[in-house]
Amino acid sequence: MHWVAGYPPAGSRSSYEITYRRMPAATTVGPLGPRVRALRESMALSLRDLAERSGVSAPMLSQVERGETSPTLQVAGRIASGLDLKLSQLLRLDEDGAVAIVRRGERRQGPRGHGGHRYEILTPPLPGQRAELSRHRLEPGAVTGGPGDPPMHEPGSRETALVEAGELVLVCDGQRHQLAEGDCVTFDADLPHHFANSGPGEAVLLAVVCAGLRRS
Repeated sequence: MHWVAGYPPAGSRSSYEITYRRMPAATTVGPLGPRVRALRESMALSLRDLAERSGVSAPMLSQVERGETSPTLQVAGRIASGLDLKLSQLLRLDEDGAVAIVRRGERRQGPRGHGGHRYEILTPPLPGQRAELSRHRLEPGAVTGGPGDPPMHEPGSRETALVEAGELVLVCDGQRHQLAEGDCVTFDADLPHHFANSGPGEAVLLAVVCAGLRRS
């Protein structure tokens, strides 16, 4: 038998706090391919990367993403773990209510970038969500946009960033913009851009990316 997450009971304090029921371990789940691929690509992971993180072979992951096979609950659980999700999140069992809470310890961690940049995603992986909130920490001299960082945003995307601590320089489309603690900037995120920590201490940045907005 295998324990699988079910819908949370009414009145629970979080949509991520869930009940459980027994299901046979060999039970397969419905098509997950497009969701697994979208989540993997949003984390800038290759099939090999996800295979190493989940313990599921790259050929199996490829078959799941193409819809050629439906994973068992055990395999789906491993894939979810590799994506820093609970099984219930991957299966969208937590999306019945109007409120989704991501507790501090449940934040999805992005791959650690080179040169002292690391980030975490604060918003839940909900379907149809067009905005994402992330928190970035940059050591002195660190720059975003290197290996392990999120890929360039899709055309029409816009980003708003708040400097929570420290000093940063935003370089957007070749123009430099000095930012101090408390400063907030909005820019077209489909243009070449990066942040650099120009101060003597660690800098912290909150960023919201809204995808696919039409420019007026």
